[in-house]
Amino acid sequence: MKVSDFDYDLPPDLIAQRPLARRDESRLLRLDRATGHVEHRRFAELPDLLRPGDVLVFNRSKVIPARLRGRKATGGRAEALLVRATDARTWQALTRPGLRPGQEVRFGEGPDALAARVVGVEEDGLRRLEFDRAGEELRQAVWRLGEMPTPPYVRQRLRDPAEYQTVYAAEEGSVAAPTAGFHFTPELLARLRERGYQLEFVTLHVGLGTFQAVKVEEVAAHRMHAEYCHVEPEVARRLQEARRDGRRLVAVGTTSVRTLETAADDAGLVQPFAGETRLFIYPGYRFRTVDAIVTNFHLPRSTLLTLVCAFAGREVILRAYAEAIRERYRFYSFGDAMLIG
Repeated sequence: MKVSDFDYDLPPDLIAQRPLARRDESRLLRLDRATGHVEHRRFAELPDLLRPGDVLVFNRSKVIPARLRGRKATGGRAEALLVRATDARTWQALTRPGLRPGQEVRFGEGPDALAARVVGVEEDGLRRLEFDRAGEELRQAVWRLGEMPTPPYVRQRLRDPAEYQTVYAAEEGSVAAPTAGFHFTPELLARLRERGYQLEFVTLHVGLGTFQAVKVEEVAAHRMHAEYCHVEPEVARRLQEARRDGRRLVAVGTTSVRTLETAADDAGLVQPFAGETRLFIYPGYRFRTVDAIVTNFHLPRSTLLTLVCAFAGREVILRAYAEAIRERYRFYSFGDAMLIG
């Protein structure tokens, strides 16, 4: 199976540049994965489209302002995208330009500036940056100096950093947003609870594993970077009860899918989990616990697209995407949504 099998053409004007003023007014393409039937709805109608007893599982990871802009000691401009902390003062990062070990970078000006030195080069060009601050002091400096790491296809600046967070984000650690959650408002979450739906929260800190481009020709040759995820024991217990009761687990976003599937045993019961996942889902994967997915429209040739193709079938998904393009849906991070079940 080749990566080119997961390609499609998208008119550039369908790439959403900003979120809607009200998040739940986005469109929702409802896809029956068994029949391929497509229905066009609004996201605010989600409570009417779920089944009694459904359990929605959200990723509560919070995006950090991981993009730092500064200058090298030699005076040239430099940029770092923090990817993952390895200890209290060291981060793996993508840098532009690619910095050499020993080079130093300064972010910001004056006494509040943050300095870093490259102490190593890792796989896929990741640089290991050692900062002149550690722990909470480093965290505060990143929040003060950093920018939200919006994807390169979003060319307009955020009006507010909160635009690139879900309304329920709680645990800092992601360098890209779990964007399927963008469509939920506090009011919609309240309506879901009032209708009797169970809402549960897990965590996967989005890193290179989720957003890195697939650069190989054969899908099976792609290797995912590790991302940290966890499912708390009480959450796992409630999800086990739901499965035993025959209720569906509806994963909100591909990161929730990967967290649940990582934590599930062979019987489909989600177990407590805390650790790294490198789970790569593509056609041929046997889903153990996820029954339905709320998701956005994904980039061609991406691991996110292979995941939804594994869930519903490649041809079914690509036909649904073609329908969405004909109907002028908005695509990618700030775009419209799908309900696949």
